[in-house]
Amino acid sequence: MTEQTLAFHPRTTPAPVTEAVPLGVIRAWFDLPLGELMFRAMQVHRQHFAPDEVQLATLLSVKTGGCPEDCGYCPQSVHHDTGLAASKLLDVQAVREAALAARENGATRFCMGAAWRAPKDRDIEQVGELVRTVKDLGLQTCCTLGMLSAPQAQALKEAGLDYYNHNLDTAPELYGGIVSTRDYQDRLQTLAHVREAGMQVCCGGIVGMGESREGRAGLVHQLANLDPYPESVPINNLVQVEGTPLHGTAKLDPLEFVRTVAVARLAMPRARVRLSAGRQEMDESTQALCFMAGANSVFYGDKLLTTGNPDWERDRALFDKLGLRTV
Repeated sequence: MTEQTLAFHPRTTPAPVTEAVPLGVIRAWFDLPLGELMFRAMQVHRQHFAPDEVQLATLLSVKTGGCPEDCGYCPQSVHHDTGLAASKLLDVQAVREAALAARENGATRFCMGAAWRAPKDRDIEQVGELVRTVKDLGLQTCCTLGMLSAPQAQALKEAGLDYYNHNLDTAPELYGGIVSTRDYQDRLQTLAHVREAGMQVCCGGIVGMGESREGRAGLVHQLANLDPYPESVPINNLVQVEGTPLHGTAKLDPLEFVRTVAVARLAMPRARVRLSAGRQEMDESTQALCFMAGANSVFYGDKLLTTGNPDWERDRALFDKLGLRTV
């Protein structure tokens, strides 16, 4: 056996999950004793990935602030007074330099985010140039730009975009309490356009917005029932920013976040489950439990859009402690 595969074979292997799981099953997983839930998630994880592997992705805000949406968690909304100044789209050289730095620090996927409700066609042309620039550096590309039309999704695909991120945020029944400027179907329609264009989907949600465990189960159920479910599933822990409506929300217990990661792994066994926003506030023990529960991707770098993220050196030190290798 090679060093990489040594001791990574469980004595018992559960049958793979190949179909979307009923909501009742997902609820039952959330309610399992934590040790049992972790054990099941670890087994499923090992069926599809090496458990000592973590993918590194970097996220750059290429157009910050000024968004007309009223998402209750977001400091980039024009509806919230957070002191964040709006900016124009970054130029090609600035994006190239950021992508080069990400590549030099080990990232293999470069994600670009722009604070638009829905980009204009001329915006898509400019973003397409950024995508081609990053692709030329040998990195996978991902964008999150808001809602897309079918022709816009096709144009991004033709520019070489590998992944499109469009999170569902929360369970369908809770969505109206977080966002009022669009509805859930708008989200689902953009995801359908992305799939039809032949791109891969990055889609997850945010926990810690005051939802119950039932609400977290509803989010995972919705994600797992996308056909097919997303290739990448970012799990965000609410980063509270003063001036946003959700500032002051009771913080989610760290072990409940770990449970969410484990259930996502069980429900979407072949997806990359990514620790995303909120990782800055997690201690090393919580992150370690998340990796054990099936998280195998992180956003990596000094900033996640407009909020802090663990820096390169701190992440590398943690990976070394945990014996994780990066891809």
